[in-house]
Amino acid sequence: MIKKYLLLSLIILSTFAFVSDKPAYNLFNKKGRNVKYKTLLEAAGKVDVVFFGELHTNPIAHWLQYELTKDLYDVRNGKMVLGAEMLEADNQFVLNEYLIDSINADTLAKRARLWPNYETDYKPLVDFAKEKKLGFIATNIPRKYASQVYKKGLESLDTLTPEIKGWMVPLPMEYDGEVACYKNIMAMMGPDAAGHMNDNLPKAQAIKDATMAWFIQKNFIKGSIFVHYNGSGHSDNFEGIIWYLKRYRPELSILTITTIEQENIGKLTDETKGVADFVVAVPLTMTKTN
Repeated sequence: MIKKYLLLSLIILSTFAFVSDKPAYNLFNKKGRNVKYKTLLEAAGKVDVVFFGELHTNPIAHWLQYELTKDLYDVRNGKMVLGAEMLEADNQFVLNEYLIDSINADTLAKRARLWPNYETDYKPLVDFAKEKKLGFIATNIPRKYASQVYKKGLESLDTLTPEIKGWMVPLPMEYDGEVACYKNIMAMMGPDAAGHMNDNLPKAQAIKDATMAWFIQKNFIKGSIFVHYNGSGHSDNFEGIIWYLKRYRPELSILTITTIEQENIGKLTDETKGVADFVVAVPLTMTKTN
């Protein structure tokens, strides 16, 4: 009888603990099944390139980026290269100076166009690369030229100097407006956008994706793992950067992670299943880092 009461008490306590638990995130595979972090780590450790799609001001995504990077470093015996959308290709030289301790953090901040949340969200990753003597690649096109594409079209880049062209994907670049992620941009803008300069908006997105893919493949080292941090829209549904990377280096194996915020993180919606190999679901009430 005592054993029965003890067993019942344990069941009640464990049930209460489960109900009252408030996890900061849940992790799912592409089929929508809840999985452990260990499953993600094991899968990520076997590929050439990992894309961690974030929501830029979500602290859980940034924390998990750091933890996964640190653990993958151990799994791959330090054979690793990092890269990020948040750093632009024309800042690579000054970033390299920081990585080898030629300049300090204040000088980097003055000379590079760092995001407002760099200090809290991206500096830990850059500093990890610095500590471990890893490459950290500024993969994005300078924002000035992405903006130029939006205003004047891809053709406007043809007159740039060779030095400036070196900060982006080689021109002319391939563009397919039927790729879903670019087609959806036009759809969200509405029917009035067609025929106006706004139809350059998906092209501005595409040159960011193509440039990031270009610098990833250019800096990939055989036998290592390249971990790339970017907004989820650049890699969701295996499009964006991945669409281009598969054209440049089809032999590379890829794993994608995306971050979503939803009211109930107990399960994924049907729309979210399959968006990435792994989905990090975070409560809508999570604080922001900006």
